[in-house]
Amino acid sequence: MKDKIRLPIELGQAIQRARKGGRLKATDIAARSGRARNVLYRLERGEDITVASLFDILRAMDLTIGLQRLGMPTLEEVTDRFGQDDDDAS
Repeated sequence: MKDKIRLPIELGQAIQRARKGGRLKATDIAARSGRARNVLYRLERGEDITVASLFDILRAMDLTIGLQRLGMPTLEEVTDRFGQDDDDAS
């Protein structure tokens, strides 16, 4: 997982992609993490959960996180996030 994560929803989407890509069932992750399945779904939607819950879910999925300097987003990242309005292109 090489996603640059700047927002809670991006973290949630990255975790959901990892779950689906690894063919992991939400019920299995919930059982392994000791957290309710609803907590995983809230995380995947970018909603608030506790840091302890985040780490329990990551551990259950055999994932970890790393930190890096934020820096400025690339033009590609801005375009991906906000798109380009056709009216502004002219």
